[in-house]
Amino acid sequence: MVLIPSKDARATVIRLPETSRRDPDWFFDFCQVNEHLQVERNAQGEIQIMAPPASEIGYREGEAFHELRLWAGQDGTGIAFNSNTGFVLPNGANRSPDAAWVKRSRLARLSAEQKKKFLPLCPDFVIEVRSPSDRLARLQEKMEEYRENGACLGWLIDPQQRKVHIYRPGLPVEKLNHPKRVKGDPELPGFVMELSQIWKPDF
Repeated sequence: MVLIPSKDARATVIRLPETSRRDPDWFFDFCQVNEHLQVERNAQGEIQIMAPPASEIGYREGEAFHELRLWAGQDGTGIAFNSNTGFVLPNGANRSPDAAWVKRSRLARLSAEQKKKFLPLCPDFVIEVRSPSDRLARLQEKMEEYRENGACLGWLIDPQQRKVHIYRPGLPVEKLNHPKRVKGDPELPGFVMELSQIWKPDF
């Protein structure tokens, strides 16, 4: 079913799934029938449609995930996920961070059926990379939400100001100005992200 039919090429067409809004899988089904959209849902149930990233920010997000995935493969205690992965946080929000990492011990508690849909948990570690269209305050709210819902570490990377905001439970937000690299110790032992390709993407 089409929610917004239009012949205007500039309009966004949104399709609704056949399942009831009361179905716990309704938002998952909504995302499947609108796979052309980047969508999240906040804790109040409001659906947020985001523009696809421009080339530079897409490259930066890819670099962040690539470095995390390489470390995760060597470390072996968890799995790295890219921005196409959905998570259902304990507060009910559906989020898709630019990169995330979850301990294998937590994933092992999930059923095979749960793993086929949005993972019903908050990642242990999240990365959000600010794009030129992102309001910093909105991203800071998301980082606080991750922290409040169980993330043990979060990085908000701001290429515009060349800053990294580091979030840990129960601690003030740490802000690094123009860092060359950022370390994940002790939560992610040995993980070091080099930021040269984030600050000045070369492709």
